[in-house]
Amino acid sequence: MAEILALLLTFLKAIGKYRWYAVAIAWLVAVIGWAVVFRLPNDYQASARVYVDTQSILKPLMSGMTTTPNVEQQVMFMRRTLISRPNVERVLRMVDLDIKAKDSKEHERQVDELMTAIKVSGTERDDIYTISYKNENPKLGKDVVQSLLTIFVEGSFGGKKQDSEKAVQFIDDQIKMYEERLAAGENSLKEFKIRHMGLLPRQGTDYSSNLGDLSEKLNQARLELLEAEQARNAIKRQIAGEDMAPAADAANIANPEIDGRISTLEKQLDSLRMQYTEEHPDIISAKRLIANLQQKKKDEAKKAAKSGDPGAGYSPMLQQMNVALSAEEARVAALKARVGEYSSRMERMRSQSTAAPEVEAQLAQLNRDYSINKENYEKLVQRREAAKLSGDLSSATDMMSFRVIDPPIVPQTPVGPNRPRFYSIVFVAALLSGLGSAFLMSQVRPTFLSQHSLREVTGVPILGTIGMNWTEQQRSSRRRRLYAFGLAVASLLTAFGGVMTITLLRAG
Repeated sequence: MAEILALLLTFLKAIGKYRWYAVAIAWLVAVIGWAVVFRLPNDYQASARVYVDTQSILKPLMSGMTTTPNVEQQVMFMRRTLISRPNVERVLRMVDLDIKAKDSKEHERQVDELMTAIKVSGTERDDIYTISYKNENPKLGKDVVQSLLTIFVEGSFGGKKQDSEKAVQFIDDQIKMYEERLAAGENSLKEFKIRHMGLLPRQGTDYSSNLGDLSEKLNQARLELLEAEQARNAIKRQIAGEDMAPAADAANIANPEIDGRISTLEKQLDSLRMQYTEEHPDIISAKRLIANLQQKKKDEAKKAAKSGDPGAGYSPMLQQMNVALSAEEARVAALKARVGEYSSRMERMRSQSTAAPEVEAQLAQLNRDYSINKENYEKLVQRREAAKLSGDLSSATDMMSFRVIDPPIVPQTPVGPNRPRFYSIVFVAALLSGLGSAFLMSQVRPTFLSQHSLREVTGVPILGTIGMNWTEQQRSSRRRRLYAFGLAVASLLTAFGGVMTITLLRAG
């Protein structure tokens, strides 16, 4: 701590030796600086406040019918791009500042200065924006703010309308292209259907399902034919007298047990025939069992129905059985014709087993391409109408209204420069300049101010010191110099106080 105090004391003694230079330099810097600050031109700030109303009743009404423009994003974009170079150059032309530029460099300088001086503040939450500009010419500042306000309002509508028109034009071009594709697809489908008329699938079916249906019908027809043939043969045997029952009871001869077993075996045999050929062991076994049961039924019927009536062949029962035989013959013939037709169809379809799936695949591809083009065409038509409606909404003033809260105004009192602050800065700089110059001069022309410093520099031991013996005249002269120095410093402080007082009074 003692070393710090000693160093500070040495510093003050060094400055005190050149105190008059310090005072003179401080006065010089203060006067020059205050004069410069005094001559600074006044800045007048022109400003305007505008409210952007983005809450429109058209939004919920048009929801779902069209794409509602995002007015909040649009206003935010305009705010951020308001001080762009093209807009600032437009402002220069609107206020006739561009005619003052002598060359391109001067013009660029004006643009840069204007971009720096313009301020746009506000929040998207409140939708209130403030445009301000400082200039020494109040009228020019007001004109610049008015021009910016005009650009801000006009720019919020023109760009969106232009974008909508471009979008409609693009969609129209796409619609024309898809119309050509649809026409080409329809012609291709027509020519393909004419060329492959016999191989085209029916509505909701394809080759595999048609083949399966036809196979099922053929099997059903064969089963019915087999049943009809068996019924016909049974009637023939009864007429021939093999299974002839008494005339009164011929129609009622039955063996429920054997008939149930035969019916069950016949159903199993039909199922097996749909899966295997006639040579399959299961089919052969089933046929053998059915034959045994039928023979057993015949034997039992003969035992129960033997009659020695010579007029049995001329009974009404026999006539009914002849009629039934004719009906069964006709049914067998019809079923044979059906089986033959189904068989021929099956053969034709099997012969087309390679071509039909290929035709179906090509038809499916053509229909799929046509459906995709038609779907895209219908969507584009809807989007075109929505784009047109969006363009009309974008140009409607009800979607986004501007309300000027404060028109461009310029207060009578300038907002700058802040002279009290600048005067204070100049005063502090003057004091620092004076102290710094005195210390610098003490370092340029150093002197030994104490025994300690002399001993450290020379390295010679100091035997003693001789004090200064001041005369009365010298003491009086020294006091006068101290008074004069104090008066000079006090005058500097007083001058600073006076400058500040005058400035504050003028500002008030």
